[in-house]
Amino acid sequence: MDWDDAYSNGAYIAGADGFPPRWAKEAAAFRTSAGAQEDVAYGAGARQKLDLITPKGAAKGLFVFVHGGYWMAFDKSYWSHLARAAVAQGWAVAIPSYDLAPEVRISDITGQIAEAVTKASAMVEGPIVLAGHSAGGHLVARMICAGVLREEVAQRITRVMPISPVADLRPLMRTAMNEKLHLDAAECEAESPVWQRPRAGVAVTVLVGAQERPVFLDQARWLSEAWGCDRIVAGGKHHFDVIDTFADAQSDVARMLFA
Repeated sequence: MDWDDAYSNGAYIAGADGFPPRWAKEAAAFRTSAGAQEDVAYGAGARQKLDLITPKGAAKGLFVFVHGGYWMAFDKSYWSHLARAAVAQGWAVAIPSYDLAPEVRISDITGQIAEAVTKASAMVEGPIVLAGHSAGGHLVARMICAGVLREEVAQRITRVMPISPVADLRPLMRTAMNEKLHLDAAECEAESPVWQRPRAGVAVTVLVGAQERPVFLDQARWLSEAWGCDRIVAGGKHHFDVIDTFADAQSDVARMLFA
């Protein structure tokens, strides 16, 4: 099996190169219109910052969205528009950046996202909902595994939605990406959500596009089976547009998470 091809998304999406510029443009416009509080530091590093977007009036709670990019690409500036549905429903939204491989390992990034969630939780009262895409799906799943978040933060999390997550890291050891990720068997076991147990009482729903690469459909299924949680396979959606539901306040996903 060609593992590099298996985990290649853009090669199988028409017009793939056009998505990041469009995301960045829509995100910048929404940050401006929503009056986002930008570059809130949650750690000492230059990338350890988050943007916070708040609704009019008191927030119902906090939604944290964690971006993907195989832990090697992107930052918070591409995703602000994905706060639209949550803000429209009265939720505050935090979107963090984090350090990227090969400068750090995936386990380090997990720790950074835990710090970002902790920082945002101190700024917004109420329940916490987490969602993340691809590598971000892995990271939000890790937030409800034992020992990642402090108890006073973890107990506020009510729902988690890993979107097209990489839930079992072991296949990535067979890809060229591992020249930057530096995964080994021990880190794969410690960092793969499929080998962990989620926090009791948290509603978990895995979302994946029906038109995604087979390995991502497998990854989503593996996590839902390992955790005994719900899984939504979104018809007609691929790896790059499955996240669009978070920009639509009327979407089924938005109503499920934020209503």
